[in-house]
Amino acid sequence: MSALSPAEHIWMDGRLVAWDEAKVHVLTQSLHYGWAVYEGIRAHPTTDGGLAVFRLRDHLARLVRSARVYQMDIPYSADELAAATTELIAAGGGGPRYVRPLVYLGYGSMGVALDLSAVRVTLAAWAWEDQPARSWRLMTSSWRRNHQDTIPPLAKATGAYLNSSLAKLAALRAGYDDALMLTSAGHLSEGSAANVFVVRSGVLHTPPVQDGILPGITRATVLDLARAAGIPTLERPLAHAEAYTADELFVTGTAIGVVPVESLDDRPTALPAPGPVTAALRDAYQDAVTGKNTPSADWLTPCR
Repeated sequence: MSALSPAEHIWMDGRLVAWDEAKVHVLTQSLHYGWAVYEGIRAHPTTDGGLAVFRLRDHLARLVRSARVYQMDIPYSADELAAATTELIAAGGGGPRYVRPLVYLGYGSMGVALDLSAVRVTLAAWAWEDQPARSWRLMTSSWRRNHQDTIPPLAKATGAYLNSSLAKLAALRAGYDDALMLTSAGHLSEGSAANVFVVRSGVLHTPPVQDGILPGITRATVLDLARAAGIPTLERPLAHAEAYTADELFVTGTAIGVVPVESLDDRPTALPAPGPVTAALRDAYQDAVTGKNTPSADWLTPCR
C-alpha cells in the first residue's frame, strides 16, 4: 500500500483540474458497478538527468483494448492521451512518478443495463518512490483467480480487482507480503497485482495468457530481456507444487518492478533470494527503465 502524494493537477476529459477539485458524482455508474478500466504507468529518472515514461504506448494500447472488451469508446486518440500524460508529468515537478489513466462511465443513469455512451477519461500523476529492495514472502490464496469465462482477465478492469483485494488483504493479515493465486484448475496464475516467474535449472517459466493472467507490460519486458540475455524462457501451465520446488521465484509489475520471492507458504526457494537469474533480470530491468541500457528507443517517452 502506498500513500497518495497530491500533485497540482489531474487531467479530466481534456482539461487540467486542481487536485482537490477532481470530483465525480456519487451516483456515477462505475462507482456502483465496477465498470471501468485503467492502467498503471511509471515515469523514471533517466541517466541523462531527465524523466521518461516507460513503455507509454504499450500501456495506452492495453488501455484501449481493455475499453473495447467493456464496450467503451475512448473519446481521445492514443496520441492525445500520450501528449496529455507527458504534459501532466512535466508540470508536476521532478522525481519518479506513477500515472493512473482511468476510463469510466459517468453520471446519468442507473442500473446494470449501463449507459455505455457516458465515457469519461482521467489521468493522474503523483510522486512515487521505489520501495527499499527486499525479498517477499508469499502465501497461496484460498481465493481462486477469476475464470476467463467469468470476468475477462485480458482487460484491466476495476471491478475485477475485488478478487485481488480479497487475496492481498488476507495475505497481509497473515503476515505475508502478497498472495499467489491459482486458476480454477489449480495451476499457478499470478499475484494479487503481479505476474509470477519460476526459475528451474536456469530456465525461466511463467504461466501463459490462456491461464487467465493479465498480460503484464513488465512481464513482457522481462521475457524480452531474458531472451536477449540468452536465458531460455517457457510460457506454460505450471502446477502449484512447481513453485514449492523452484530454484528461484520472483514477481513483476509496473508499480514494483522485479521483486525476488524468498518463500511460498513458508517453503524457501532452493537458492537464497535473489538468485542469479532474478538478480540479472532485476538489474537489466532497472537499466531499461532508466535509459542506461534500453533495448528499444520506443520504450522511453521523455517528459522534459
